[in-house]
Amino acid sequence: MTTMTETSARFREFKMPDVGEGLTEAEILKWYVQPGDTVTDGQVVCEVETAKAAVELPIPFDGVVHELRFAEGTTVDVGQVIIAVDVAPGSGDAAAEAPPAPASAEPEPEAPKGRQPVLVGYGVAESSTKRRARKGAEQPAAAAAAIQGELNGHGPAVPESRPLAKPPVRKLAKDLGIDLATVVPTGEGGIITREDVHAAATPVQAQATAPAPVPVTVPEPVVTAPAPLPGARETRIPVKGVRKAIAQAMVGSAFTAPHVTEFVTVDVTRTMKLVAELKEDKDMAGVRVNPLLIIAKALLVAIKRNPEVNAAWDEANQEIVQKHYVNLGIAAATPRGLIVPNIKDAHEQTLPQLAASLGELVSTAREGKTSPAAMAGGTVTITNVGVFGVDTGTPILNPGESAILAVGAIKLQPWVHKGKVKPRQVTTLALSFDHRLVDGELGSKVLADVAAILEQPKRLITWA
Repeated sequence: MTTMTETSARFREFKMPDVGEGLTEAEILKWYVQPGDTVTDGQVVCEVETAKAAVELPIPFDGVVHELRFAEGTTVDVGQVIIAVDVAPGSGDAAAEAPPAPASAEPEPEAPKGRQPVLVGYGVAESSTKRRARKGAEQPAAAAAAIQGELNGHGPAVPESRPLAKPPVRKLAKDLGIDLATVVPTGEGGIITREDVHAAATPVQAQATAPAPVPVTVPEPVVTAPAPLPGARETRIPVKGVRKAIAQAMVGSAFTAPHVTEFVTVDVTRTMKLVAELKEDKDMAGVRVNPLLIIAKALLVAIKRNPEVNAAWDEANQEIVQKHYVNLGIAAATPRGLIVPNIKDAHEQTLPQLAASLGELVSTAREGKTSPAAMAGGTVTITNVGVFGVDTGTPILNPGESAILAVGAIKLQPWVHKGKVKPRQVTTLALSFDHRLVDGELGSKVLADVAAILEQPKRLITWA
């Protein structure tokens, strides 16, 4: 789908693109630019939330922002124009040549009072039925700054253009606390690279050891639902975005695929000892090592030994589709809802690589930056309900997948070990599978293999 149109030689329009998996709409969470701002090709202009994730949208041309067609908090259909850009500023009367706004565009009401601050990507605070007016207060302030500059004899103030950098580089700079405006670019065309950011971060990190005053800040609350009114007996929360997609997917899965769930309780004491040893291993330095890592590797080995479980049911063609790759999904609870990003080709990764992939997957999910592509194409999933102190559960399959493994809490329990009752680290696993393509024998073999590996982790070597 084309995401931009050319309305004249001077103005170009940028449309809401299909950001993945045939989605039809997205909500504008935040604008990073305002009318009058200079934009460059590849610069992120806004963040939108689809039914799967929050996504940053870069604009594909240079120019000056002429108009934002929709306010933050507005749901926009794919293909609608969201921003108009003057690609030839200073060549005439912009108002006379500007492309007309669509007749269907609604007038924007005044901003609601009492709006609470929110973290970017986590929805609106007061009510999703209210729309916030565009921010225009910055423009008078900019004009005042220009006048003041002339009075001081410094000439008119010229607004600074945004430093050139790709979204991943901007994220890296944000994580390291680096202002991109202070970074010297070395990339082609003046683009800031990851190496430039790391170079700028070196002196900052060296100064971090010096004592410095700690500023007192009030963190912005994560608001996922409107605050209840005094005396209210109910609160209604619109179902949209990720939450809506989850509900539809789970209902479709539960009433389409015949679920079977099997359970096994296993002594994982040796696995816990292995985790402790790996934390001290220099080859695992810089990555997070936890029981989930060993469980994930155990499931991958079990799939290798029982490849028929890694399949999908094609209802239209009445076929079972065997997958010769494993895209391992990891269920992650976020303020936006439960999402299941997956590690592509996890079966090919070594233990250190798998640890790094798990760490990146979790951190990205917590930041609300998981892309739709990262959640597409999963084959099997792990959901770790044990982190909530739950023994286990009966998980529902992700649509299109054959199996999902639930991991319960690991607890010290009395256990018969070598003929004697001893305190051991024990957990309960639950494997749900699609009974159309996985029968009881196959499902039992997979679950038994995972349990056997966790009981004797050396099987990771002998069975791999």
